[in-house]
Amino acid sequence: MQKILEFFAENDHFARHCGIDLLEVKPGWAKARMEIQPIHLNGAKTVHGGAIFTLADFTFAAAANSWGQLALAINTSTVFIKSAYSGTLYAEAKELSKNRQLGNYQVDITDGQQLIAQFQGTAYRKEVSLIDEVRMDR
Repeated sequence: MQKILEFFAENDHFARHCGIDLLEVKPGWAKARMEIQPIHLNGAKTVHGGAIFTLADFTFAAAANSWGQLALAINTSTVFIKSAYSGTLYAEAKELSKNRQLGNYQVDITDGQQLIAQFQGTAYRKEVSLIDEVRMDR
């Protein structure tokens, strides 16, 4: 699992730009956090839906790729439940099902206590190694 953590830390430039930290990865599971900064706020001074989606999508990607097999999102949906204004948001992705080609995941985004949003994602699982595929020149 350390290789997956290192892989995402090194290669996901957008998540790093957004201030997202991958905390832990296990097979079919991942947890990340994002400390809310002024850049995460929208005009209403709440955390922008795009920032919440990015945190959820990144955590989904880590969980879906945790088996070492390249997995790419093919469908996602997000329900925004409660506004967030400050502090830290946490995302926990759990694998609901997995077969040779597809994986389904749920990501709960919380402020540490209350549910802020819920994300559902389906990933297409390619029959190649995540790390080997990404290292190849495209």
